[in-house]
Amino acid sequence: MGRIEGLDTLLKEHPFFEGISDEYGELVAGCAANEVVQAGGYVFREGEDADKFYLVRHGSLSIEVHAPGREPIIVDTVSAGELLGWSWLVPPYRTQFDARARELTRLTSLDAACLRGKMEEDHRLGYELHRRFAPVFARRLGAALIRLIDMYGHPSA
Repeated sequence: MGRIEGLDTLLKEHPFFEGISDEYGELVAGCAANEVVQAGGYVFREGEDADKFYLVRHGSLSIEVHAPGREPIIVDTVSAGELLGWSWLVPPYRTQFDARARELTRLTSLDAACLRGKMEEDHRLGYELHRRFAPVFARRLGAALIRLIDMYGHPSA
């Protein structure tokens, strides 16, 4: 994937990459591309290959799970300045949820195979990215826990 001029700047301006070194910003930008998803469109579906992760630049998305006989359950929402997708870091690299645009959404996608390769070559880059993802894991787990409590934790009237 060729580097598109300006993606390193877009990455550095996104809160997820705040303070990243110029060297790592350029390495990561080599794996990046811009994408647009129309309202109602899916970025990914549960069970697909987790071949990218996304920085949300504009718009918002629902992270949804499906249960038989029910409408999709919104587990979390993600908006501008946030990150979408972590399954690319965890084998077997399959998405766990659906991600659907709530409105016109502009994203910067990062190719997972490209990044995993760069992380293997430079373990300090791997550490830097994992360190940045840890709070995302914790927040998403907390959001799912709150959703479960909302659905099942209240005593019946």
